Amino acid sequence: MIDTLIRFQPGKFVVTIGAQQVADNHVLLELLRRHHAGDWGTVCDDDKKANEWALKHGARLLSAYDVNGEKLWVITEASREQTTVLTPGEY
Repeated sequence: MIDTLIRFQPGKFVVTIGAQQVADNHVLLELLRRHHAGDWGTVCDDDKKANEWALKHGARLLSAYDVNGEKLWVITEASREQTTVLTPGEY
């Protein structure tokens, strides 16, 4: 059964080395849960609106979260084949 809070199919999960250095697996899973539920974190209002548009039209989704004093991004590709957790410097 699919969690009713998931707003889109996430595809394959990828976590970069930089993200692994910032957060443990428990925190990374929580960020993925929030992202897939539509909690876009600390992105600006324009990016939140862009994400809502992307849900309907199949574009890329971006969330940003502050973890341990660092910023982590969660990006789901437009194809929904992959979701990546990374630091902004790894983009």
